[in-house]
Amino acid sequence: MNGFPWESAIAMLGLAIPLAAAAWEFAFAGRKRLGYRIQMDTTAPDAAEALHAGVLRQMQRDNASLRDPSFVLLRIENSGWTLIDSGDYVSQGSEHAGIEVRFPGRRVVGMVATEMSHDYLRRSFVSTHREGAPAGAAPGLEVVDGRITLPKVTLNRGNHYKVLAVLERERDFAGEEFPDPQVVAGIKGGVHGGSIRKTASHVLASKPVMTFIAMLVLVVAAQSLTTFTRDDVRAAPLDCAQGTLALSGSTAFAPVVREAAKQYEKTCPDARIPITENTFKGSVAGLDTLAAADKETKGGNAGSPDRLAFTDGKKSIRRPQLLPRPVALALFTLVVSKDTGVQDLDKSQVRQIYAGRVTNWRQVGGNDIPIQLISRNPGSGTRSTLVQQVLGGKELMEVTQGDCAALDTGRPGRCEVGDTGTLLDTVSATPGALGHSEIGATNNRDDLQQVRIDGYAATLEGVDGGAYPYWQTEFAYTYGEPPADSIAAGFLRYLANEVGKDVLRSQGHRPCAELAKPLLCRPT
Repeated sequence: MNGFPWESAIAMLGLAIPLAAAAWEFAFAGRKRLGYRIQMDTTAPDAAEALHAGVLRQMQRDNASLRDPSFVLLRIENSGWTLIDSGDYVSQGSEHAGIEVRFPGRRVVGMVATEMSHDYLRRSFVSTHREGAPAGAAPGLEVVDGRITLPKVTLNRGNHYKVLAVLERERDFAGEEFPDPQVVAGIKGGVHGGSIRKTASHVLASKPVMTFIAMLVLVVAAQSLTTFTRDDVRAAPLDCAQGTLALSGSTAFAPVVREAAKQYEKTCPDARIPITENTFKGSVAGLDTLAAADKETKGGNAGSPDRLAFTDGKKSIRRPQLLPRPVALALFTLVVSKDTGVQDLDKSQVRQIYAGRVTNWRQVGGNDIPIQLISRNPGSGTRSTLVQQVLGGKELMEVTQGDCAALDTGRPGRCEVGDTGTLLDTVSATPGALGHSEIGATNNRDDLQQVRIDGYAATLEGVDGGAYPYWQTEFAYTYGEPPADSIAAGFLRYLANEVGKDVLRSQGHRPCAELAKPLLCRPT
């Protein structure tokens, strides 16, 4: 991506936000925090007269029934991440009191410390028999009319205890509802000025942390937006290389290479693979171009980092510096013009036609039309494969016309063309024509007829079963061993990964690694 690296900046922000949130929650906001919860605050009006009040009728103060008795259950807890020691409390009213609880409009009738997270916390509520203290009283634990003071209880992280208070309405309080209890406490070094904080009935992140979480959601949304709105949504392979790659070779395999080059440039912005009309001139011509270019620029056995040649089949033994990589199994087919009346030929008939002994389609069950052989120039992989795999090594009959447009369709003949596209167009336009091509180039052409060989169509299943003969291994050649980080090596790896395999399949080829018999892709 050119310009400012927005995706990198957003990714860094996405990393910084959770780190900042964790630092806030665990190192700053949560380092020392004392909290409380009002878990119950309910009244029992008319308890003395209620039908089923039971023992509630016996609640009295100074031999008189309580006025609008109420019950408050208070939970005190260490809601931070560090220990709260007795020395951390700020004294409330007396030296030993750490927390004061007030009940506006009500006076305390009775109080008891109930549930405790650990038994050792009860020691803070046990009398030390100090002089002048009532029996059972603990230092700091006091009940005085409308307030309660609680001791400076040592609380480890997550510890808590509960206090149940019974209260009655003050005589001069006329409100319909009682104000919430007021809890006053302070700890040294605590957050929010050290004051006790009211917590929810279930602990959630603090407001600052919730803000951090919202920011993180926005960062994730921004990352998704930049990912799905950029031009290249395909993830770049880990071995994307940079530089310019020169290609050459098979015209039959050219559609595959063109598409793969296009996709590679899209996923690897620093790669350039220029392709023109003259890029692919045939398998042998591609090998010649590769060998000549590297001898001029490097010489010896130096690996070529920026050149590849693709061929239909193997190289000759006179090119020891060129190293092959099997890429795919390529299917070829015979094609005829629509007027021939032929859809199937056995191998013997094909050999007689190309040897010039069968010259009219009527001789093989077709229409009465002279046969015109449209062939590729010497050096073509489809032509050499035809000779080796179908014709038993016998070369084609002599050329009768150098220009295919000048063929005399009134008698049999043969001409040659330089590329697959021209061959197919010529076969379509020439009465009685027979040609050869890779299968992918013919699949969408309604003006041509594919020809079966010995009853077998050009299918990968036919090749796997050993029945269909006209196929070849597609090779990529390098001059010497290219550096691992070069664009040549990167493009070869790209052809072998999932994206490259998709391109090969889309053109009717089979990646070598997917064959039922992988040895079919060995150099032949």
